[in-house]
Amino acid sequence: MQPVIEIENLRKEYAGFALQDLTLTIEEGTITGLVGANGAGKSTTLKLILNLIRRDAGTIRVFGLDNREREAEVKAQIGVVFDEPCFHEILSPRQISGYMGALYPTWDPAFFRSLLERFSLPRDKVVKEFSRGMKMKLSIAAAMAHHPRLLLLDEPTSGLDPLVRDEILDMFLDFLQDERHSVVLSSHITSDLEKVADTIALIDKGRLLFHEEKDRLREQYVLVKGSTAQLEKLDRNQLIGVRTNEYGFEALARSRRQAALSGLAVEPPTIEDIMLFYTRGEKG
Repeated sequence: MQPVIEIENLRKEYAGFALQDLTLTIEEGTITGLVGANGAGKSTTLKLILNLIRRDAGTIRVFGLDNREREAEVKAQIGVVFDEPCFHEILSPRQISGYMGALYPTWDPAFFRSLLERFSLPRDKVVKEFSRGMKMKLSIAAAMAHHPRLLLLDEPTSGLDPLVRDEILDMFLDFLQDERHSVVLSSHITSDLEKVADTIALIDKGRLLFHEEKDRLREQYVLVKGSTAQLEKLDRNQLIGVRTNEYGFEALARSRRQAALSGLAVEPPTIEDIMLFYTRGEKG
C-alpha cells in the first residue's frame, strides 16, 4: 500500500498547548481512527493537514504532494466533515449542489442525489428544518459527491443515535471498497472505531503515543483485574497503566505476560480501555 498522508516532525504551538514533533503515516485503502481526550491535538492535526492553520515546523505530504505548495490540488481530492454542519441554514440540498458544483470540477450531482436518497434527505427542504442527524448526513453526502480519494472526518457521529451512526459507518465502509480511498476518522465514540477502523492513532497532550493496527492492539494487550495483594506481586514494568480502588485494581498488561498472571481475571481490552490506561492510568 502507498502512503496517502505522510507527516514528519509536525509542530504547532499555542499558548498552553503544543503539538509536538508528530510523525504519522496513513496508508492508502485504510480507515484510521484518531483518538484522544478533548484538547489532545486531534482537530489541530486535521486542520494542519488541510492547511487551515499554519504549521510551525515539520512537513505534511498528502497524495505525495506538499499540502502547502500544492494546496489546491490536494484539497480537490479531499472530502471534509467537521462536528458542526457548515452549510447556511437557509439553503436546501438542491441549492447546495449548485454551489458545490461551482467549486469542484468533479462534483457529481447525480451521485449527490443518490446519496440524498440513500439517507432519506429531502432535496428542497432548508437546512434549518433538518435534525442534527440529517445535517450530518447532508455534510457527509456533500463531502463524498465530488469523488474524493480521502475523507477527513472530525466527530461525524457525535450526538447521533445508534441507528444513524450505523448507517453512516456503513457509508464509510462502502467508500473503502475502492482501494485507492482512505478515511481518517476522529471520534470519541470508540465503539464506532471498533466496527470500522483498520488502525488506531492515539494522541495525548500533543504527542502521538502509538499508531497500531486495531487487531494487533487486541493481541498485544490484556485487561487484568485482581486484589491489591495480587498487584504487589506483579512486575509493574509489564503494565501500561493501573487503576486502583477500595476493592482492588485493574490494569492494562502486555499479553505475552498472560501466563504469569495466574489467578487474575483476564479480559480482552476495548479501544477505550487502551486509550484510558495509556492516558489516565497510573503508570506501572
